Amino acid sequence: MIRRPPRSTPLYSSAASDVYKRQMYTCLQKIATGPELSKNLSEREAYRAMSLILEEGVDEVQAGIFLIALRMKRETDEELRGVLKALKQASIKVTADVPEVLDLSDPFDGYIRSLPAGPFLPPILASLGIPAVSQGVDSMGPKFGLTHAQVLQAAGINTSLDPVAAAHQLSDARIGWAYVDQSCANPALNSLRDLRTRIVKRPCLTTLEVLLMPIRGACSTHLMTGYVHKPYPPIYTMLASASGYTSAMIIRGIEGGVVASLSQPSRLTRFFGHGQDEEIRLDPKDAGVHCLTRGVPLPDDSVLSSRLDMTVSDCGDNPLAQFAAVAGREALAGRVGPTRNSLLYATAQCLFHLRRVDSLRAGVDEAALMIDSGEPVSYTHLTLPTNREV
Repeated sequence: MIRRPPRSTPLYSSAASDVYKRQMYTCLQKIATGPELSKNLSEREAYRAMSLILEEGVDEVQAGIFLIALRMKRETDEELRGVLKALKQASIKVTADVPEVLDLSDPFDGYIRSLPAGPFLPPILASLGIPAVSQGVDSMGPKFGLTHAQVLQAAGINTSLDPVAAAHQLSDARIGWAYVDQSCANPALNSLRDLRTRIVKRPCLTTLEVLLMPIRGACSTHLMTGYVHKPYPPIYTMLASASGYTSAMIIRGIEGGVVASLSQPSRLTRFFGHGQDEEIRLDPKDAGVHCLTRGVPLPDDSVLSSRLDMTVSDCGDNPLAQFAAVAGREALAGRVGPTRNSLLYATAQCLFHLRRVDSLRAGVDEAALMIDSGEPVSYTHLTLPTNREV
């Protein structure tokens, strides 16, 4: 089933334009009058203001002021739910022909202090019978880090599937996973990327865009995302429930991603169905993961030049993306190292959360057994050669 955004009525008639200007003017008057005088918006007001921005019913200056003012005032739960509702209404949403889907959302602005292992988590989950989709953008400011899209492009994966094609891929037992780019799933939100770069501070869109569920399962859809700052888990679980997720895993991960530290304990906050939030202590040692680094370290220039075969420039011109792609492919082939450890640990958290195993250690063992069997079903369209040392 495909749900497309409703077609808007023409925005630029004189009468309509005046109405939109008055509505946004009223909202900005409330939220942009300083730390002592600013007032909160209702959920309906926040929804309407964000809808006008997405429909280009207001100019960029007003859009920028709205996002900055909310951030500086600090958004309320009602405001976040209102903006989320507008974003979801502008999204293309597809139901895949599978009972459940795992929706994985690493930070859309990427990684700058480590290499992401997350792009290769969906193939492992799919091979274990959990259809999985990752979502993101090719590049996002102000961080402009290494993203899933860049790494997957370097691995020869099509990152321009629309949600319908991606849902078909999830339903294909030979594959079972896909990547969906924001430019395909929510073009209106994607068009705000330049504005977001120019306002510098991360707006509430950074929090909300990971919750848009471009592909859902026929029976259940589960969110896996990460955070850095301690106040965020209850915010994410509240919003995940409002977005319609069956369950959510909110991980205090490296650079706010889905992979927890490999060298020290971390936290996972989750809910399932209508149950209460639960906080779980994550300890890599308890899971049987032993690593001296927190995550996958960045290579230095000498390692890049000596270990990366630059003849594969047709698979992407970003050396770090190529390096991460090779590291991911080698990890899927069984190569020991921090990329493999990251994937095993993150997979174990998914299996434990979804009640497929009764401990993280059992999840790590099951993931390792599948990889080492040499018979995974969903790696076959990762076309990057694997005969290089990384």
